[in-house]
This record gives sequence, structure tokens and C-alpha cells, in this order.
Amino acid sequence: MHNSLTKRENQVLKLILAEMSNAAIAEQLEISEKTVESHRKSIYLKTGTKTIVGLVKFVIQSKIIRIN
Repeated sequence: MHNSLTKRENQVLKLILAEMSNAAIAEQLEISEKTVESHRKSIYLKTGTKTIVGLVKFVIQSKIIRIN
């Protein structure tokens, strides 16, 4: 995991990479969609990415999460 991401942001990141929607992530983690959106924005900011494609590239290049 990326060191600057919180435990919850890492959880959200894994679920984003699993192609889950904000609603599905919120349901699984038992948080609101607004909270998921907040975590997503924070993840983009901390990783220096702007899109899901950029985020996936970042994860692959930095090897912070193993992608099967």
C-alpha cells in the first residue's frame, strides 16, 4: 500500500480497482457515498492522479497493490 494513504483510503483504493461503484463501496464499508467520494478525492490528491486510468497506472508503476 502507498504509505501516505490511510488504512481506509487503501481499502477504498482496492475496491475502486475491483471496479466497484461508490455506492457499492459505501455499502461494503458501511459508510456514506459522500465519505467514499471524499476518500476518492484524497486518493487522487495523494497519488497525483486525476482519473481512474491515471490511478491504475500509478498503482501498477508503484506496485503498491498486487494486481492479478
